[in-house]
Amino acid sequence: MSGNEVRVQAINKITNRVPLSVKTPKPLSEIWGCDVFNLARMEESLSKNVFKTIKNTVQTGAALDTATADMVAAAMKEWALSKGVKFYSHIFYPMTNITAEKHDGFIITNSDGGAITEFTGSLLIKGEPDGSSFPNGSIRMTNAARGYTAWDPTSPAYIMHTDNSSTLMIPCVFMSWTGEALDKKIPLLRSNHAMNKAAQKVLALMGETNIATLNSSCGAEQEYFLVDSAFANSRPDLLLAGRTLFGASPAKGQQFDDHYFGAIPERVQVFMQDFEDQLYRLGIPAKTHHNEVAPGQFEIAPYFEAANVAADHQQLMMTLMKSTAKKHGFMCLLHEKPFAGVNGSGKHVNWSVGNATQGNLLDPGKTPHDNLNFLLFCGAVIRGVHLFGPLLRAVIASAANDHRLGANEAPPAILSVYLGDQLEKVYMDIKAGKLAMTTDGGLMDLGLPQILKFERDPGDRNRTSPFAFTGNRFEFRAVGSSQSVSGPLVAMNTMLADSLNWIADKLEAELKKKDDKATAVFAVLKEIMELHGNVVFGGNGYSPEWHKMAVEERGLKNLPTSAEAIPMLREESVRKLFESTGVLTRVELESRFEVYAEQYILSIEVEAKLVIDMAKTSIYPAAIHYLSEIAQTSSEMAKMDVKLDDTVAKAVAAEANAMMAAVGKLSAAIKQHDFATTEEHMNYCAHVIRDLMNEVRAHADALEMEVADELWPFPKYSEMLFIK
Repeated sequence: MSGNEVRVQAINKITNRVPLSVKTPKPLSEIWGCDVFNLARMEESLSKNVFKTIKNTVQTGAALDTATADMVAAAMKEWALSKGVKFYSHIFYPMTNITAEKHDGFIITNSDGGAITEFTGSLLIKGEPDGSSFPNGSIRMTNAARGYTAWDPTSPAYIMHTDNSSTLMIPCVFMSWTGEALDKKIPLLRSNHAMNKAAQKVLALMGETNIATLNSSCGAEQEYFLVDSAFANSRPDLLLAGRTLFGASPAKGQQFDDHYFGAIPERVQVFMQDFEDQLYRLGIPAKTHHNEVAPGQFEIAPYFEAANVAADHQQLMMTLMKSTAKKHGFMCLLHEKPFAGVNGSGKHVNWSVGNATQGNLLDPGKTPHDNLNFLLFCGAVIRGVHLFGPLLRAVIASAANDHRLGANEAPPAILSVYLGDQLEKVYMDIKAGKLAMTTDGGLMDLGLPQILKFERDPGDRNRTSPFAFTGNRFEFRAVGSSQSVSGPLVAMNTMLADSLNWIADKLEAELKKKDDKATAVFAVLKEIMELHGNVVFGGNGYSPEWHKMAVEERGLKNLPTSAEAIPMLREESVRKLFESTGVLTRVELESRFEVYAEQYILSIEVEAKLVIDMAKTSIYPAAIHYLSEIAQTSSEMAKMDVKLDDTVAKAVAAEANAMMAAVGKLSAAIKQHDFATTEEHMNYCAHVIRDLMNEVRAHADALEMEVADELWPFPKYSEMLFIK
């Protein structure tokens, strides 16, 4: 079957697809959180004393005793069995950006040969997967493989349904037999603990007496592409690498700006509603969905949640997104750049810090300069990003995200902070030793009587900033769409903890010299801006002038590739940061360097092998077949004394030969394994392998524009992006 026949069959299958029957949606009040063993369900099924204990653990992280765990386990089992569940799973989050789960039955047999159900506190608390079979950075080896999962009561258990089964899922941490963190959850919980401890000190110095436990919060905007599975299954690159390694740009892409916020295709809308109903059953607050900028690209954004729960929900959301898309005949692509020439996908992490008594400490209220707590916490963020910008770059480093950072839809790889005009002026005034009154944004009046006037924000949005203040939170815009939000949250919480500890020491010293808190606060903030104000930038982050100024004048680091960013995890300042806050030991941090470096290298090597295979076995044969057809036609026409123009044949032959020459160079390059260091190997992948892959692609994409459409072996961009 020719390439075109495969594509025609796919198109016919899509256009003649019988749509899934749409169920009448149930009211939100009926389905919200119905599959979650949350505090409300615990209160219904536990005694008052037991519920009070587990509630305190969930809300403050207080220690939990064995007796309480037994009571919770019994109630959890009865609730799950009442909903038809036969299995339970300790679900955890290894260093792979995806989830891991091991399913166990509630069933055991008794001495009479009968079957009963059992689920004790000990079974709830501990599981035992193989620690050496997950990425661990040499912490666990095959001859020393034991690892443990342990129940995290601060993230609620829930039920996952399939067509013929249901499983109780219990969020867990994952550690080695020797106690090192092998997952993304333990560092996140530790980072939040460190941040809370430091924040409590600052708030106490500010005179606060009733201080509830502080938590960071997260709301992550998830971008993704949908491609019909009939097309995706015909593309080895999409199946194995998650992105198209070949593909010429179609005549129409996103240049008309007609997809962003456009009418959602009906089939996509059905998928979204099905997907979101599942999210609501699991208590995941999906807030908005819409078309994104690129054709075939969409976004869903949940409401803010506590960081640990939000991170778990993000992982669950990605899993459900893929499985639901498959049910609707789509493949959901979470790769950061699945299609060259159009926007890639990010996961903008909106992050703030607060508690039940002081509220959101990154919310300035009406006039930011009057809110001393806000100014201190915002100043702590400024200091943290300046000192640990390279760390923030490292935690969003991946082979996939390298394709996106710095492009028109993504911020540059230089970490800077955008505050907005009004707030930036406040901090610059503090740095200059003065604090001028500021004005609000003013009323937006369009001169149209039917449009109500509304108060506009005091600052614009800067989409070129990687780390932007957006009114009551910071938005880390550089996170990749396929990545776990845990890594960025760990880095942000930890750098904030370090800065708050520094501020507490400085503030305590200033308060001993001055009775006036405002004067003491401004003295601390003035020092922050003098030392770290270089990281504040409100201009165009894409401009060459900024890149030059950032590096040469402001001393900021530009780390354009993951090969340069991941080694930042080995910087002594980063090691001290994690050690001093108790978030990661040196061994745990080094293991993360090894894991992420290996994943980067392996990702590029897989793509390189795919490029070679697809070029040799599909694209080159299509070009030769086309040349053969041209030669045969030319010969037949010559018999009739008609000479055909041979321009196309020459172009195809030249591109085919050049492509195969590049394939030969790439094949030789991937056999190189003699590297002195891991860093050297990563740089080789970034600057040699990738360049050779791009060289092969350039010739292949040129061939796509020359070879007869009926012979081209793969679905084209014009089909995958526009046929839904």
